[in-house]
Amino acid sequence: MSDVILLWDCPLLFEKLFVEYGLECSRALSTSLGTPYFPACKVLILPTGFANKQYTKTGTGLARGKQSLEKFVKKGGTLLVFSPLVPEYEYEWLPFSLKYIMEENPCTPQPVGSHDAQKLVENLVLPAGCDGYFSETDADVVLKDDKGRPIMVVKGIGEGLIVATTIHEFPAAGFFKCRVECTKKVKA
Repeated sequence: MSDVILLWDCPLLFEKLFVEYGLECSRALSTSLGTPYFPACKVLILPTGFANKQYTKTGTGLARGKQSLEKFVKKGGTLLVFSPLVPEYEYEWLPFSLKYIMEENPCTPQPVGSHDAQKLVENLVLPAGCDGYFSETDADVVLKDDKGRPIMVVKGIGEGLIVATTIHEFPAAGFFKCRVECTKKVKA
């Protein structure tokens, strides 16, 4: 069983990062969410570009997997969602309101309060690559761009956490260490 599962349909360079961090990582298709074949994990990740059909078909299984994703988080899992990489996107399959606008936007992330999710961007070389911002949300904003727009939001659901970000950089090890230690291994 993996600590981390990437919802993706082909190999990614991203996978090597988790090997470097000493975490077990595997891939699963979004269409397998909620099936008996979907393995348990602690952190479920939607990499950048999940809704862009030029890169993947991952976005197609998300609406059908909405209940499974919410159940995964409620039971204690962490769902990490990167940018969809399409001009505009509404995350209708998340249990809260979130809308994205694509805009190349290198920035220096500005913390809003203090939250463990901010560890995701520790030690970034600035300016950080950012491919957009959130135009609407009812989640908690924990990072803003240089123009004051949300670029990372968090929402606690049950025992777990959903983190969504538009920062287009490899995530820091500290975030995963924290999430793997304090998160339950559950099925989506």
